[in-house]
Amino acid sequence: MIVPATGLRPLTARSVALSLMLGAHPARMSPAQLARAGEHFGVPAATLRVALTRAVASGDLERADGDYVLGARLVERQRRQDEGVQDAETTWDGTWEMVVVVAAGRTGADRAALRQRLDRARLAELREGTWMRPANLRRPPVVADEVVATFRAQPDGDPVALADSLWDLPALVADGHDLLATLEGTTDPAARLRVASEIVRHLAADPLLPPELLPADWPGTALRETYTAYQSELRALTLP
Repeated sequence: MIVPATGLRPLTARSVALSLMLGAHPARMSPAQLARAGEHFGVPAATLRVALTRAVASGDLERADGDYVLGARLVERQRRQDEGVQDAETTWDGTWEMVVVVAAGRTGADRAALRQRLDRARLAELREGTWMRPANLRRPPVVADEVVATFRAQPDGDPVALADSLWDLPALVADGHDLLATLEGTTDPAARLRVASEIVRHLAADPLLPPELLPADWPGTALRETYTAYQSELRALTLP
């Protein structure tokens, strides 16, 4: 469960900077914009400059004509974040994507990388080496290669029960409603940013299932609308 804002650990100066960049579209901000926003969240300009320097050194951020932009790793993170925040779904015809791992003898690192790849595609593991999800996303299907084979299938059983077995939907419902209530009851800017960062993490874990497979009290739409409104707050902070 998500704890109240008073129980959340405060964001570091680096996390504040990266949260601002990840929420910006386009993800490009000047040092002055970041300093102005940082001060709003209680981060002194000197502290923020150190955090930005370290973020560039690690590759999380890059410099471009004097501005800061996201590094390659965070570009992918923002894409996944945006997929969770925006409407990434399309009409569902009842079919499921299924990915079967066909290569054996892979290293532990290779197995971990493959699991991460499939998880980022919002697939869930039915059993060892068999991953699936409803085929309702606008993104391209996972590409078959020498490691995996891909299929389209329609389960014989109840798709609602199948979805329940693949994802812990009650836990996501509880966390989502806790986040909505916490942000609504929080006025401190730094605490609101911290809760908003938790909303982003929640949306990144959202399986984006078709409405037919979701509990009646699913908070996904409310979370997306709430975070979109919060992004408007962040944009206002960086205006001249």
